[in-house]
Amino acid sequence: MNSESFDTKAVGPRIRMMMPLLTPLEAKVVDTVFAMRDFSDETSLKQIADDAGVSEAMVVKITKKLGFAGYRDFRTAVNQYNRQPTADMHQELSVDDTSTEIVQKVFRTSINALEETLSILDMVAFDKAADLIHGAKHRDFYGVGGSAQIARDVSHKFLRIGVRASVFDDVHMMLMSAALLSEGDIAIGFSHSGNTTAIIEGLQLAKRNGAQTIAVTNYNSSALAQAADVVLCSTAQGSPLMGENAAARIAQLNILDAVFMAVAQRDYQSAERNLDRTMSAVKSKRKDKPS
Repeated sequence: MNSESFDTKAVGPRIRMMMPLLTPLEAKVVDTVFAMRDFSDETSLKQIADDAGVSEAMVVKITKKLGFAGYRDFRTAVNQYNRQPTADMHQELSVDDTSTEIVQKVFRTSINALEETLSILDMVAFDKAADLIHGAKHRDFYGVGGSAQIARDVSHKFLRIGVRASVFDDVHMMLMSAALLSEGDIAIGFSHSGNTTAIIEGLQLAKRNGAQTIAVTNYNSSALAQAADVVLCSTAQGSPLMGENAAARIAQLNILDAVFMAVAQRDYQSAERNLDRTMSAVKSKRKDKPS
């Protein structure tokens, strides 16, 4: 990534996705930069180093580790990213906020996550994921906590068009599932951080047994991403109170909604037929509107 070829909207997301590869001290330097309200093309290397309590050489080293040619290239990219209208969308909640301000901040955080996720979405990985899900014999989804809820939502969508998937949110059940998968099967691991041990181990075991694996995560350099054959990556900016998980979930659900549509498209007639059947099956459980 350099200041002449980058997609400005993707600068922040790509830096955030690299954060798991940084040491705590290196991450502190990046956090220092993004916390500066007056960061501009005039901000000196010395100022960053002094504010972060590190050497100028370390700042340069970190910018290169993030994929930039050097500090100047990094400064230009970040400054242009910060100038975007969406850059002001991410604001921390305050005890003095009105209800209207709270609603706006929460919605804008999600909007920002969607815009930035779209800017970094790997379309090759997207198409590969759709092909694997469509062609698999067995589809096992792994997730815990909030990620398990995403897995269930996705499984529900696929069942509507006759694409069956099993969801596992228990560590032992994940490993038992992975032990039984083989070539032609697929395991999908959902983890916001990409560091959830249970999900990583499940994907690793499934892969050793010949199954294809997909990771759905917020960090494409995470341990989960490295364990997967295909990575679908969301991106969401964190904050102390609002966190990044909620916005990332919105982004991940949208990615999987698009995958669902792509899978349905691969056999549209079958998907349409199964959708009619499943909708008819639950129709009696809905209260019809009065005529």
